[in-house]
Amino acid sequence: MTRMNESFLQYVWQHRLLEGDLCTVDGQPVIIESPGLLNRDAGPDFTNARVWIGGTLWAGNIEVHVLTSDWNRHHHSLDRAYDNVILHVVYQHDTPLTLHDGHPLPTLALHDHIPQPLWDNYEALVHPPKPIPVPCASKLKELSPHYVAACLDRLLLDRLEHKCADMQRLLERSRGDWEQCLLLALAHYFGGTANALPFELLTLSTPYTILARWRDQPQREEALLMGQAGLLEGYFDDDYPRQLQADYQAIRNAARLSPVSSHLWRFARMRPNGFPTIRISQFSQLVCRSASLFSRLLETTSADSLRQLFTLTASPYWDNHYRFDSPSPGKPKRTGAQFTQSLIINAWVPLLFLYGSQHAQQSLKDRAVDLLQQLPPEDNRIVRLYRSAGIDPSHAAHTQALLQLHHGYCSPRNCLNCHIGYKIIQH
Repeated sequence: MTRMNESFLQYVWQHRLLEGDLCTVDGQPVIIESPGLLNRDAGPDFTNARVWIGGTLWAGNIEVHVLTSDWNRHHHSLDRAYDNVILHVVYQHDTPLTLHDGHPLPTLALHDHIPQPLWDNYEALVHPPKPIPVPCASKLKELSPHYVAACLDRLLLDRLEHKCADMQRLLERSRGDWEQCLLLALAHYFGGTANALPFELLTLSTPYTILARWRDQPQREEALLMGQAGLLEGYFDDDYPRQLQADYQAIRNAARLSPVSSHLWRFARMRPNGFPTIRISQFSQLVCRSASLFSRLLETTSADSLRQLFTLTASPYWDNHYRFDSPSPGKPKRTGAQFTQSLIINAWVPLLFLYGSQHAQQSLKDRAVDLLQQLPPEDNRIVRLYRSAGIDPSHAAHTQALLQLHHGYCSPRNCLNCHIGYKIIQH
């Protein structure tokens, strides 16, 4: 156990995964009645523990270190928050320790009490012989499918809570206006990975009241958004962009608007259907039908109905163009099934979950999960990793859970706090 660390020691203490009779370094028997609550903030590692030491029941805090000398190295003797530590749990005892009042602090050394298979399983996950993206891939098939399914349910809720935090920030930017927050959330995902930031800046730079003003005039709505995106600057040969340019100039002068920089938008290495020009035109169509959109979505229980609401077609000019003044083979530019599904998963479902949380409506939170279960599983690099490891997702709720598993646990090797890792380490 040459690479011992405090996280692993906290894990075995928290779950009482120790063998043999426990004694302090000076020979007093130790019985753990309660290991306490793990503290992730400043102060001792465990609070409210109850431990029998030498026949006396002590209640208080527990501090965990690899070496006894870490207590002084971390300057705990100078911190009054550690005055009520009742037991110092270490891996190896390397030096006598006394508190500032001169009394010895009971110390329990775990060196001979940690089962070797426990450490071996942990090492195999955290430090595999060769780097692998799913550290538990070889062990997943040994777990019960019901246990894995229960873990995915927990992971899905973790992911929704995490996304709710992002939605909460958008709601604060929108000053509590759920309709405006919805547009901001949708705008972020309209941009995709490459243009998420400029799309969000575009929406933030265009007051919601002005967007709503031109809702009944689709061409002017598109002119407003294209102009605010900085894409109507310069000279155009085609009549349509020149007309948009004139419309935008009139709106800009009246409202004193400032566009974002056109240099922020990325066209390179993108599929033409995902070009900013196409997405902005489609987004303008969404804005035109956005009157009470949040309220309408709130009443929608079917994923198919949501797909229809988010199926948008760019204005007719784009049937023959991907960029201004650059003709292309003719076909309508309509949002595809994968794109509309992404909007539902990433924008609407988290916002619905947040609304349910803030208004204490469990039925809305349940509906958010149900919508994910109505959608087919996503297909991306991370999902394929877990498919090859033996987890076959049935719907989008499972794939969202797998993304949480990857980003929150597998990638940072946070196996000790993962329910799947917990089971494998103790297997």
